[in-house]
Amino acid sequence: MRLNQPRIPPLDQAEWTAEQREVGEPTIRDGGVLNVFGTLIRHPKLFKRWMVFANHILYKSSLSPRERELLILRIGWLCRSGYEWTQHVRIGKASGLSNEEVVRISEGPDAPGWSDFDATLLRAVDELHADAFMSDATWNALGERYDQDQLMDVVFTVGQYQLVSTALNTFGVQLEEPLEEGLPFPGDAGR
Repeated sequence: MRLNQPRIPPLDQAEWTAEQREVGEPTIRDGGVLNVFGTLIRHPKLFKRWMVFANHILYKSSLSPRERELLILRIGWLCRSGYEWTQHVRIGKASGLSNEEVVRISEGPDAPGWSDFDATLLRAVDELHADAFMSDATWNALGERYDQDQLMDVVFTVGQYQLVSTALNTFGVQLEEPLEEGLPFPGDAGR
């Protein structure tokens, strides 16, 4: 985690306004709300509109869950977002990623053991993160297997989770107990 405590603490459900309850109710699981949602609900108009896009990326994307999680975990790692990384390690494993693959995501597209296509997905993330652009070589390699909707979903998945990682890092969203950060991030001087 970049910060030891939140800059914007999550709002307890008991404090939600009627507007916050209306937009936040779908995020309640087992009686609780993840800290990401408890934090973002403080801005209910933004939250309502963001959730439409976020739900497309997470639940309605044209990408397979495994490939989506490769993208999300790589951008979470590159953004050094401990919250995003830890939450999506669980989701990634449930979507078919092995422990070895999760560790290898942190090593990047050139790590030994990736299929050519998985390495290309990770390379796409690295390029989009570094330059806000995907090279022709990477685009064309993905295009050998992906249709136009899938190519667009790759770009929007990376963009969505870079945005979320930035917000989580800056707002200081903390992990829910008893979760612990999945892997250390080098150089976390902001603690």
